[in-house]
Amino acid sequence: MTDQSRIRFPQFYITSPQPCPYLEGRYEKKVFTHLLGDEPVSLNNTLTQAGFRRSQNIAYRPACEDCQACVSVRVLVNEFRPGRTFRRIVARNEDLRGHSRAAVATGEQYGLLRRYLDARHADGGMADMTEHDYVAMVEDTTIQTGIIEYRQPAAEPGETGPLIAAALTDTLEDGLSMVYSFYEPYDEARSLGTFMVLDHIERARRLGLPYVYLGYWVDGSRKMTYKTRFQPLEALTHGGWRRLPPPS
Repeated sequence: MTDQSRIRFPQFYITSPQPCPYLEGRYEKKVFTHLLGDEPVSLNNTLTQAGFRRSQNIAYRPACEDCQACVSVRVLVNEFRPGRTFRRIVARNEDLRGHSRAAVATGEQYGLLRRYLDARHADGGMADMTEHDYVAMVEDTTIQTGIIEYRQPAAEPGETGPLIAAALTDTLEDGLSMVYSFYEPYDEARSLGTFMVLDHIERARRLGLPYVYLGYWVDGSRKMTYKTRFQPLEALTHGGWRRLPPPS
C-alpha cells in the first residue's frame, strides 16, 4: 500500500439555497465537510487558510451561484499599528481582564450570549439558540479551541468580576481565528466588539502568530464594514491572499 492510498480526503457537501443573511434578495449556498478523521487539527488549519470557517465539527464556506461577495479576511498582526481611535478604545477597557479558558460552556456565558442575541440579533439565525445548543457550539469540537472571557474588576477581593464579553477562539498554526464573539449589548461606550479584535491581535503578537482570522467580509453589507478598519488586512482571492485596500 502506498502513502497516497492511505491519505483520507474529506468528503464535501453542498447545502440547499437559503435566504442570504447579509444581502437582501439573494440566496446563499455553502460547501461543507466534517472535521473528523485522524488529523482534524491539520485539516482545520488547511481549510481555514483556504477560506473556510468552523462551526462545531463542520468547516464551511460560501458556494453561491453568481455571487462572490463573501470574502475571507485576516489581519496582518506584525504590521498592525492601532490609530488614535483604537488606542482610545483600548484605554477605555484597560480595567478589563481577559483570561483564556478551556472550551467548556457555562451558564454565565450563555446568559451573556442570550442578552446579546436578544438585543442585537433578535431576527438572526442564532436567535433561537438554547443553552443546549450553546454547549454544543463550544464543546462539540475536535480541534484546538477555547473561550477568552473578559471580566470587570471584582467588587471584593477573592470574588470573580462580572463577565462582560467572551470569544470562542481557535488557535491555528499561523494565527488566531475568532469563531464567534459576544458581549454586553447595553455597554456601548466600551466598543467591546472592536476591543476584542484588538485584544486578539495583541494575543497573536505575543504568541508569534502572524494572522488573526476575522471570518467573512461582505462588500455591500453594513454589518461587515467594521472589519475593513483593521489594516493592513488580507483578503482571499482567486490568486491567493492579497491586501485589501483600506476604506475610503
